[in-house]
Amino acid sequence: MKKKSKQLSTFEREMKDAKFKAAFEKEYQELALQELLASMSENDEKSVRALAKEAGLHPNAVQNLRSGKTTDIKLTSFLKIARAHGYELELVKGKVHIPVASRREPAYK
Repeated sequence: MKKKSKQLSTFEREMKDAKFKAAFEKEYQELALQELLASMSENDEKSVRALAKEAGLHPNAVQNLRSGKTTDIKLTSFLKIARAHGYELELVKGKVHIPVASRREPAYK
């Protein structure tokens, strides 16, 4: 008796195409970054200018990140924005927690 093969969803079929998969993964990472930035600022009513000043970044850089115009961000800029919202970043593997940078890192002015 022959086993019936599982029918693939449209998404599963598309993900078998290397070009589609690469484009999807790139766009998904960009969307994930936008969602992460939005989540960090959700309950924080800082203006673009106030956030930029606190993070030590140019207001245009912050606005471009918020709007999605900039889709790639340097880790240092991301850390500054996260800290301005009160977050810290650490790497976690099991019970090991490694802080990415100290909280007292000076902001650029």
